[in-house]
Amino acid sequence: MRSENTPFRGGPLDGRVLPILLGPTGHPPKWYEVPVPAHDGNPPRVYAYRREPAGYTKRLGLQRGWVYEYAPGGRERRELRWPWSKPGGGRRASTRPNESERTSPNESGRVSPNE
Repeated sequence: MRSENTPFRGGPLDGRVLPILLGPTGHPPKWYEVPVPAHDGNPPRVYAYRREPAGYTKRLGLQRGWVYEYAPGGRERRELRWPWSKPGGGRRASTRPNESERTSPNESGRVSPNE
């Protein structure tokens, strides 16, 4: 597999250039995570870096490559968006009334549906 020397900006790897394996499209991964093991009673940590364009050429505006920027908040979690899903997904509360709200007893003691 091919690799590309990619610079890092910010965080503990600031200024370092590491060889990063390229994917099948020829690009490095969008996120690069650096696990740091526990040491002297400190918990293990994971430093996250997000891939950003390194810059553009003046004349044609072509991209010059990639650089990894430190993301102090960690990796951004995103939910999958399928083309057949409605906006907002299935995360909202149900708008249907529960069983006690759907039926109420009338004068004769029978239960009839509300209208």
